[in-house]
Amino acid sequence: MGELKSELVVTGGRVVTPGGVRAANVVVDGGRITAITEDAPAAESTVDAKGAYVLPGLIDTHVHFRTPGLLHKEDWAHGSRAAVAGGVTTVMDMPNTIPPTLDPEAVVAKAELVSGNSLVDFRFHIGADPERPELLAGLDPEIAVSAKVFMAGHHTAPTVVRDPAVLEKIFATAAGSDLQLVLHAEDDSLFELLDQWQGPPVSYAEYEQRRPRSGGIAAVARVLELVRRYGTKAHILHLSSREEADLVCAAKAAGLPVSFEVTGHHLSFTDADTCRGGARTRLSPSIRAQADQDRLWAAVRAGEVGSIGSDHAPHTVEEKTRSVADSPPGLPGVQELGTAVWTGMRRRFDEPEDVSAARLASVLSAKPAELFRLAGKGRIEPGADADLAIFDPAETWMLSAHHVFAKCGWSAYEGWTMSGRVRQTIRAGRVVWDAATGTFGEPDGRWLTGRAH
Repeated sequence: MGELKSELVVTGGRVVTPGGVRAANVVVDGGRITAITEDAPAAESTVDAKGAYVLPGLIDTHVHFRTPGLLHKEDWAHGSRAAVAGGVTTVMDMPNTIPPTLDPEAVVAKAELVSGNSLVDFRFHIGADPERPELLAGLDPEIAVSAKVFMAGHHTAPTVVRDPAVLEKIFATAAGSDLQLVLHAEDDSLFELLDQWQGPPVSYAEYEQRRPRSGGIAAVARVLELVRRYGTKAHILHLSSREEADLVCAAKAAGLPVSFEVTGHHLSFTDADTCRGGARTRLSPSIRAQADQDRLWAAVRAGEVGSIGSDHAPHTVEEKTRSVADSPPGLPGVQELGTAVWTGMRRRFDEPEDVSAARLASVLSAKPAELFRLAGKGRIEPGADADLAIFDPAETWMLSAHHVFAKCGWSAYEGWTMSGRVRQTIRAGRVVWDAATGTFGEPDGRWLTGRAH
């Protein structure tokens, strides 16, 4: 009889495990990790990770892949290619599509549209409908375990919760249903007040001042009070200022079930970039000052951040070159996320590479998997899904538009000299991206329900 062979062995890399970073081989069978070993077992196929880190597949819990209804900006075929090219193997998609994903039927319909078109595994945040907050009561975890609340509006946010009584009902309902609320926490009424006084922003030099931190601080304070009252789990998305970070950290230290996300964009750019580049880095919430970016990086280093998301929100070049009033906020970023965070860490933190690699795996894999109950994800250990990113930490390269797989075809990071690059991405034990050949695998990503599996 011939020697029994594993399906895949990833050899020669430095494997980032929950127990530390070490030289080892990762053995895969049936789409799952079966061993992490110094031996080199026989295998049907191998991936050479020499000179690279073997990271758990990255998890981006904040993407807008624009399906359905906004396919001129992005679609799952392009968005998932961008994801795996950046080492991302699991995404969580937002509900602000056309129509918005506000009820179980809409979630199922979206899953059917995505099935067969996704290189990544996926889950959906259901939208909190201000007209029907009762839909969150008793929500089946097969459908969703998290609900997105827009407390401020913009071009693609049709269901903004402006009534404080409705917001309170959403918090009360979510607490009873064990739902994780994810929130765009800005106070729309403050921005409206400023616009009534001064008019809306007409230049990008004044954009951040007209969409200021006070909107976020006021909204976060309101969220924290509702969390204190009802015990609802709340995750503040794309937190942008040092004051908001301090508030959430203080609330968490006091025992409240709160956490926050920062984006790769807020870690990479400042308001000076928006003054120079205009709509290219126009976001909602606004990109703020250097001191705010410094505080967000300090939160990353201290382990205060619950997740780092891309807020991948592509718009076409035509849309982004409209007037300041009409140009929508948002930019692509799922492909750039891991490399941008690695580049920032290596430039800011004087520490061994292994320490940075462990942090990258924590904030972009393990922590989001735990926060959103993504069973089998986020860790390299026996029994886990064989989702891996082979990441060369030493490669230096300049990002240009021809690298971009997002349908919009542009990136705010064009011209950046990046440190580190994904060589290959493996999902469920199969290679779905190979940078050397520029080829992708099969688009058979799974819809991940909220139940353990």
